[in-house]
Amino acid sequence: MSASKKYTTIHYHNYLELDKLLSAQNPRSKAIAEEAHDETLFIIMHQVYELWFKQIIHELDSVCDMFSADKINEENMNMVLLRLKRVSEILELVIKQIYVMETLTPLDFLDFRDYLFPASGFQSMQFRMIESTLGLREEDRLTYNGHSYKIVFTEEQQERLTKIENSGSLFTLIESWLERTPFLQFNDFNFLSDYKDAVDRMLEKEMANINQSPYLSDKMKGMRLKMLGDSNTYFKHVLSEEEHEKMMANGECRLSYKATLAALLINLYREKPILNIPYNILMELMNIDELLTTWRYRHAQMVLRMIGNKIGTGGSSGYDYLAKTAEKHKIFKDLHNISSLLIPRSELPDLPDNLRSGLGFAYTKS
Repeated sequence: MSASKKYTTIHYHNYLELDKLLSAQNPRSKAIAEEAHDETLFIIMHQVYELWFKQIIHELDSVCDMFSADKINEENMNMVLLRLKRVSEILELVIKQIYVMETLTPLDFLDFRDYLFPASGFQSMQFRMIESTLGLREEDRLTYNGHSYKIVFTEEQQERLTKIENSGSLFTLIESWLERTPFLQFNDFNFLSDYKDAVDRMLEKEMANINQSPYLSDKMKGMRLKMLGDSNTYFKHVLSEEEHEKMMANGECRLSYKATLAALLINLYREKPILNIPYNILMELMNIDELLTTWRYRHAQMVLRMIGNKIGTGGSSGYDYLAKTAEKHKIFKDLHNISSLLIPRSELPDLPDNLRSGLGFAYTKS
């Protein structure tokens, strides 16, 4: 018989280690000269960010652990979704915290900015860990004054970041999970073949509607037909594995061909009960990517407001560098691009009865 749990009492103050926590705000302005009132806010804001970053890492590590198994326990998928949603909610919150930071005026910031050199948010180890855990590769990052982003960290920290990069990011784990989707070829049902036929039918209908429209001039018809394209335009990288491989080699996409097809199938048949949670997991990954982009952009705007075109305290180009990361440091862009491959529900290929039953909650009367 296992020993019963022993419960002890503890005070709120001690449980949260508030003496340690509340004594960690030490304005440098006070230590060096006259205390700048708003430096305390600046310190607390960044400490709160780091606490939230710690929680995000805690959630992402648990999700990665669940996806790392050779055979993923499907019962964990709802837990994965909830933890990814928690990450999204935290990111929503850290974006809103910028509004509190912006109560600090540029002139108030100048009261203590000189004491910060060369400290910089660029040196946030935890934020870099979040990026790497999600799947931001070093080759996809902007360089830091021509150097690797790791240059600002200690040798031990650099090794830790390299280990995260090499141990399998959430991107690579999700890619492998998608590649194992069993419904791309199911008995007589070939998703790719049926999807191609559906795309051709859809495009033929839309072309006919454009050509027959009495409200469009010939010039407008030509423009719309060009915008519509055909199965050799933006559909080509999913209809041709060879074309997809070329795009991957050119850096135009990153997600493997099979994983892209699986993500497309999940998006198209999202209402099927078995595909609903996988669909929402993909949506939550896109939400996280979008929220990180929003946070980077808002951070850049805040920096522009605070210091204009001055160099950042860590030596970066300040606003320009931050604004460029918002555009470049995207991780799950391939999932967003699935939208260009969607077709109307009315055009979806019919699923065989046995597959439709397998994707739903089948009930048979005994």
